[in-house]
Amino acid sequence: MAAPVPSAIRDYHAHVYFDADSRESARALRDEIEANFNIEMGRWHEKRVGPHPRWSYQVKFRADTFATLVPWLMLNRRGLTVFLHPNTGAALEDHHDWPIWMGEMLLLDLTLFED
Repeated sequence: MAAPVPSAIRDYHAHVYFDADSRESARALRDEIEANFNIEMGRWHEKRVGPHPRWSYQVKFRADTFATLVPWLMLNRRGLTVFLHPNTGAALEDHHDWPIWMGEMLLLDLTLFED
């Protein structure tokens, strides 16, 4: 499959990972994101969901927010791991080939995207 052009990106997901010890940092970061950006917050998961190896919540945002939100996350992620990927309609590639990791790179369970 040829790589799509950037205009194929419908939006982005940033998944903020946390655990019992970092729960309060994750909550504070979530509150700051909601207060400062025009985004759509996903549910708070204190369990593994989908391909994600840790507890997480999702931040969904448009391409026109990338230039402000992503640098802000890089500097304000409170030591948390953030997994960022585009949404092009090619879920496996979005999660495997085209993501950005902030912090620790973790192993995702991508089997749910395989045929």
